[in-house]
Amino acid sequence: MERSLELGNMTRVQEFVLLGLSTKPGIRNVLFAVFLTLYLLTLLENTLIIYLICSHSELHKPMYFFLGNLSCLEMCYVSVTMPSLLLGLWTGPCHVPFTACMTQLFFFISLICMECTLLASMAYDRYVAICRPLHYPLLMRPQVCLGLALSSWLGGLLVSVVKTSCIASLSYCGPNVLNHFFCDVSPLLNLSCTHVALTELVDFISAIIILWGSLLVAIASYVAIGRAVLCMSSAVARRKALSTCASHLVVVGIFYAATLFIYARPSRIEAMDLNKVLSVIYTVVTPMCNPIIYCLRNREVQAAIHRTLHWSRS
Repeated sequence: MERSLELGNMTRVQEFVLLGLSTKPGIRNVLFAVFLTLYLLTLLENTLIIYLICSHSELHKPMYFFLGNLSCLEMCYVSVTMPSLLLGLWTGPCHVPFTACMTQLFFFISLICMECTLLASMAYDRYVAICRPLHYPLLMRPQVCLGLALSSWLGGLLVSVVKTSCIASLSYCGPNVLNHFFCDVSPLLNLSCTHVALTELVDFISAIIILWGSLLVAIASYVAIGRAVLCMSSAVARRKALSTCASHLVVVGIFYAATLFIYARPSRIEAMDLNKVLSVIYTVVTPMCNPIIYCLRNREVQAAIHRTLHWSRS
């Protein structure tokens, strides 16, 4: 009872202060230039991929349908976290209203859940293409591809509504300083002045379902692909397939390792500096690398780029 009265007399936090990636002015200037370049490069890469997929009929295939969705998602993804990161590097610690913080959290959770399930769908698509090629037109027909994409987008939104509602319903009585460059789950839970056991449980269960579930699908798909590749009679085809799968696995592995370490834990993280470093990996590095790994190294995409350049010159 006394605890309830004490909380009732406290003033609810109306805004949060984001400390940003670094508080050292000299380092901030260099980091601002670096991350602004990475942000613009990520937008350019993904815009190019979406344009190529939409404008070239030979890229109207299930694989490129998923890659187009991934590129669209990546552009939204970096645009949710990167502006606050750049603002913090440019001006120093910045004030974010409570509503704006929860809005950023909602879109961030939505997009990270969407990316997990979309990566799993892409792994399944490659499994069907390599391991069951005769059934590929049936198993990956347009209706199935659309259904997988919609389930990724709608599933991410649904999970985010639940998680964001739980976090927004907590009481924040002060302090209001977030040692991060965007509004993330663990920093917000650390500032709550009420019990967060239920919210942590919801966060942990959703992470298990989304992150571990999609990861298991991706791992199972790539394991089956690896077994099929090793059985190929052509050494050249085997090396090519292994090279492609290895590069995909590196990106998927880095993304899932960072997200699982932060979100698939039964309790909040106290080491915020480590949290920020890992957050940079899956909010900045993987969105920049994904277009290169998945598309720009692809021969069909490279041919489409060459044709586009040829048309622009003629």
